[in-house]
Amino acid sequence: MDDATLTHQGVQSGQGSVLLIACGALSREIVALQRLNGWDHLTLRCLPAILHNSPEKIPDEVRQAIRVGKAEGFEHIRVAYADCGTGGLLDTVCEAEGVPRIEGPHCYAFFDGLEAFAARADEEIGAFFLTDFLAKQFDAFVTQPLGLDRHPELRDMYFAHYDRLVYLAQSDDAALTEAARAAAVKLGLRFERRFTGFGALEPFLAPQT
Repeated sequence: MDDATLTHQGVQSGQGSVLLIACGALSREIVALQRLNGWDHLTLRCLPAILHNSPEKIPDEVRQAIRVGKAEGFEHIRVAYADCGTGGLLDTVCEAEGVPRIEGPHCYAFFDGLEAFAARADEEIGAFFLTDFLAKQFDAFVTQPLGLDRHPELRDMYFAHYDRLVYLAQSDDAALTEAARAAAVKLGLRFERRFTGFGALEPFLAPQT
């Protein structure tokens, strides 16, 4: 599955009884968990990851996806999105539709663990976070949208209040670690790597008993 494709297009896989509506930035991890655990209960539908650059659009896109799923006869639907900058509007949609979503303000928190992430909040107030997906798609999601490829002098203005880049790694992938390290250099930030694995994503996706 090509992450560049996920940036602009949705992804669908599986033919299970539970419809999982997910952010495209999580598709790699979700598919890995399906394969690792032999899960066949999920039908995965990912919305384009590029929606993160327009978080105000996420609630309506998720609502539409939920309603399509209901019209197709899915009785069980879950949403694998954190709040993701919607300011609580995504929760409003999920509550109105009677659909659970994974807890957390963003994927950094549920990968790292909500309590652990919150406990480090003061210490890491100057941290810029990457996941596996963002390490691989750094230029598409950071460099280009911020115009740093055209105006590198903007870097110091955008990142003046950051002191480190923290790579929350879902996998032990040397190439992704080097990509994250290169991103830190590009932003002029100290590099840290923290292996999180799948965090709270795995129990959220597991079959409910």
